[in-house]
Amino acid sequence: MLDMLLDVLKASGASAWEVTDLQETGWEFYFIRHRLDQNRAKKVEHITVKVYQKSEDGQFLGSASGEIPPTASRAEAEKLVGDLLLSASFVRNPAYSLRSGSREEPRRSAADVRDSAARFIRTLNSLLETPESDLNSYEIFTSEVTRRFVTSEGIDVTSVYPSSMVEAVVNARDAEHEIELYRLYHSGSCDENQLSRDLTETMRYGLDKLKTAPTPALGQVDVVFSTDAALEIYDWFLMRTNTAFLFQRISDWTVGKAVCDAPTGDRLTLKTVRELPNSSSNAAYDNEGAPVRDLTLIEDGVVKAHWGSRQFSQYMGEEDCFLVGNVEVSGGTADEDGLRQGDFMEIVEFSDFQVSALNGDVAGEIRLAYWHHGGEVTPVSGGSISGSMADYAPAMRASRAQRQYNDRLIPSVTRLYGVKLAGVEQDGE
Repeated sequence: MLDMLLDVLKASGASAWEVTDLQETGWEFYFIRHRLDQNRAKKVEHITVKVYQKSEDGQFLGSASGEIPPTASRAEAEKLVGDLLLSASFVRNPAYSLRSGSREEPRRSAADVRDSAARFIRTLNSLLETPESDLNSYEIFTSEVTRRFVTSEGIDVTSVYPSSMVEAVVNARDAEHEIELYRLYHSGSCDENQLSRDLTETMRYGLDKLKTAPTPALGQVDVVFSTDAALEIYDWFLMRTNTAFLFQRISDWTVGKAVCDAPTGDRLTLKTVRELPNSSSNAAYDNEGAPVRDLTLIEDGVVKAHWGSRQFSQYMGEEDCFLVGNVEVSGGTADEDGLRQGDFMEIVEFSDFQVSALNGDVAGEIRLAYWHHGGEVTPVSGGSISGSMADYAPAMRASRAQRQYNDRLIPSVTRLYGVKLAGVEQDGE
C-alpha cells in the first residue's frame, strides 16, 4: 500500500508531500472488578498524507492533510490526493522551505510490551482495597508503535517506541452515598510504583469527597497543586517559547528575556528531553521528521531557546527548531513540606482546570480540596479559582522533588500566592 501511495504522490503534481505510516501492535484487557471480561490482540495501521501546493508566483505555500485507509485502491488514493491538492491551493500561507534529509535506520526505544502488560495487571491486582473504597473496573492497552515518516524532500525515518494507556474507575462509599472517580493514564511502559501511588491516592480522595464541607468564601488564598492539574501551569511556560506564539505576537518571550519581571519566587528551568523513562513520547523524530534532542528552553527564569513547527520557526528565522515531546521542569528550591506551611488550599480534584495558553487566564472548578487553616485540615468542595499566570508566576514556588506524568517531569508540589477564590459559603452565613 505505501509503495503505491508514494507512486501516486510522485505523479500528482504536488509541490511537496509527506506521508506518516503509524503501525501499532499490542494487547487490550478489560476487567470488571478484577475479573477478566475480555482481551484481544491488536494490530492497526493509520496512514496520513499531507500535500503542499505553491502559488504560481511562488509567494504562498498551502497545505492540506487527510487519512487514507491502508486498504484503499489506487483510484481511491488518487482521488484523496487530488481533493487534498485542491484544498491546499486555497491556502495562502507565506512560502517557506520544508525540511530536507535522508534515509536513516530505525531508532528504537527499548521496551517489552508483553512484560509491560503483565506488570500493569500485577500492579492493579495488588492495590490495597477496602469495603469502603475499591476498583470498580479497569482497561489496559499496551502497544509497540512503529512510525515511519517519508517526504518528497528525501526524509525517510522510522521511530519504534512503546505506548500504553490505563483507564480505571474507583468507587468510594459510606452508609448513604457512593461515588466514582475516573482516571486515565498514558505512559510508555508500566511504572508500577507510580501507578500504585496514584490509584491509592484516588481511593483516599474518594473517601474524603464523601465528607466535604462547602468551600469557604476566602476572596484570595494561597493554592497548592500536587496532582496533574499542575501540568496546565507548566505548559503555559512551555507554550510561551513556541515560535508560532512568537510570530503571532501572543508571546514576547524572546531569547535572553526573563520570563517574569522582578521575580520573588523560584526561577525555573524548562528543558525538552529526548527520552523520559516510561514516557509514550520517546520517538526519535518529531511529526515533521526532525531529530528530537535535549534542549534547554528556559534556564533560571531566562529564555534560552525556542521550539516549534518548521513553518513558524522559519518565519522567525530559526532553522533548527523541532516539535517538543518530553519536557522536564526543575529549579524549585523548597521541599514539599516547606510549601505546605501556614494557611493554604490544596486542590487535588477539579471538575475542570485550565490555564489559557493565549493569555494565561486561570480557571478551575473545585471538586475536592483540603483547606489548611490554623493547624486543622478540612476537606471541601465547590467554588472556583481564577486569575492570571502573568500575576501569579513572579511569586510562584515549586518543590525540588519532581513527579512524572507520562511525558512531563515537573515539580511534585507547586504553590501560587494570592489566588482569587470564589467559595460556596457566603460571608455572614
